[in-house]
Amino acid sequence: MERWVVAAKKAEFKKVGRDFHIDPVIARLIRNRDVIGYENIDEYLNGDLNYLHDPKDFKDMKKALDILDSVINAKKKIRIIGDYDIDGVMSTYILLTGLKKVGARADIQIPDRIKDGYGLNESLVREACDAGVDLILTCDNGIAASEQVKVAKDLGMQVIVTDHHEVPYEDENGRRNYLLPPADAIVNPKQQDCHYPFKGLCGAAVAWKLICALYQRHGIDRAESIEFIEYAAFATIGDVMDLQGENRVIVKEGLKRLRKTKSKGLLALMGENQLHSKDVNAYHIGFVLGPCLNASGRLDTAKRALAMLCAKSNKEAAELAGDLKALNESRKAMTLQGTKEAISYVEQSDLQKDRVLVVYLPECHESLAGIIAGRLREHYHKPSFVITKTTEGLKGSGRSIESYSMYDELCKCKELLTKFGGHPMAAGLSLDMENLSLFRKKINEVCTLDETDLMEKVVIDIEMPIAYISKKLVSQIELLAPFGKGNSKPLFAQKGLKVTGVRIFGKNKNVAKMQVIDTNGYVMDAVFFGEAEEFAEYVKTHGLMALTYYPTINQFRGRESLQITVINYQ
Repeated sequence: MERWVVAAKKAEFKKVGRDFHIDPVIARLIRNRDVIGYENIDEYLNGDLNYLHDPKDFKDMKKALDILDSVINAKKKIRIIGDYDIDGVMSTYILLTGLKKVGARADIQIPDRIKDGYGLNESLVREACDAGVDLILTCDNGIAASEQVKVAKDLGMQVIVTDHHEVPYEDENGRRNYLLPPADAIVNPKQQDCHYPFKGLCGAAVAWKLICALYQRHGIDRAESIEFIEYAAFATIGDVMDLQGENRVIVKEGLKRLRKTKSKGLLALMGENQLHSKDVNAYHIGFVLGPCLNASGRLDTAKRALAMLCAKSNKEAAELAGDLKALNESRKAMTLQGTKEAISYVEQSDLQKDRVLVVYLPECHESLAGIIAGRLREHYHKPSFVITKTTEGLKGSGRSIESYSMYDELCKCKELLTKFGGHPMAAGLSLDMENLSLFRKKINEVCTLDETDLMEKVVIDIEMPIAYISKKLVSQIELLAPFGKGNSKPLFAQKGLKVTGVRIFGKNKNVAKMQVIDTNGYVMDAVFFGEAEEFAEYVKTHGLMALTYYPTINQFRGRESLQITVINYQ
């Protein structure tokens, strides 16, 4: 069941349109994305490298640079400890390449998802000590690793944490007491007293900012540090960060460079997926290339993905890219099977009545739990956890809906968990088998979601007649790209449309083409992707319909014509 809502945010759209030479519709779309004030609108529309913030604004940045320089000058050993997802791999690559450029003795360790789990753990710390490491440098992890950092310090090593995750806290009489690890320096914009102006960076962007500051200190031309922006952009999209503020600049500029990339590894991965670098956009990173990198950390080792990025020859890059593509195909098949099992489990049990789904799939590969939780969330529009059985007990991943902060809700159940962490929209957890049913009970008892929250909300930007669409308007809408989380593709709607001439295409019958006609007789071509036969049946039994849509320009045999892509119907 869907709940359609029209955004009703106010601003002087005509004035903004005149001042920025854009259609008032575009001004309204920008306001709907909470971009307010002329400086922010200017950054949104025109943001480029000149709009990037100074890395020196990070708390502890100077401290981190002083430590790095001291270690580099003394020829001591640095170990970068990353993470096994896209963000972690890109962070590790940026730090390793950047540090080697300034003469550091640096190597890497990426935790094994199954053996080590997420982030810095004690065995990795002791392993680093045994290898003669003087400085551990984390990326995309470490902010929640207080115990592990203390072990490193007790063993005589220095630790710099670079991370972007939320700082853990304890609730004391309604006040949050934040728990920072005892590292020598912490570079994370989420710290309470960090004055870096943009808080929404991914881990790779934080790592890149460290390298930017290091290069600046070493007198290396800024152009060389900017070369890493394509990797920071890839991670920003892959880690599903909000495409707002500085992230939007990073992604816009990073995509420009990705389209001309010299990376043998990324070019090989694009080729393996039948993509040309000049055509790569945010969608390809999120749904084609990114999953191949993630599959490496899920089913094998993320070191394989890092090796592809570091490949010096086309042959090596091609072999590794082929491996990642094959791993992703396996991952897709396993995910499909696991999703079917999860939905069947919910349908055949009393879980259907729960507002928060906790599904136990003992045989599921633990690395796929998060993806399957995401599929459940999409299917039921409920916060969903998938719990799997591992050698160390139960582990799980959760994916949330807009009105439910998963991390905060897990804090209310922490006495039942051995470990947990995450964001408002996603989380990971570990627990003992005897607490599984108690966890399901408690997470639902403390849940405050109502029926309205559990209805999928379709936010319409503007009720706009199809007759208003023009090629100029469509080209101006493209100024708002790249689209993604926090900067969604614009959605328009019109009521009272007649749908006619539906034709179904595609091997899986998942494309419908048609014409739509308004009450004044204005006709436009339209296309619908999804359950096309179901859509066609609906059209047969309904006269006038309300449609949400996105306008595009269809190119066919050298001719251009206006067209809408239908997204929702009722």
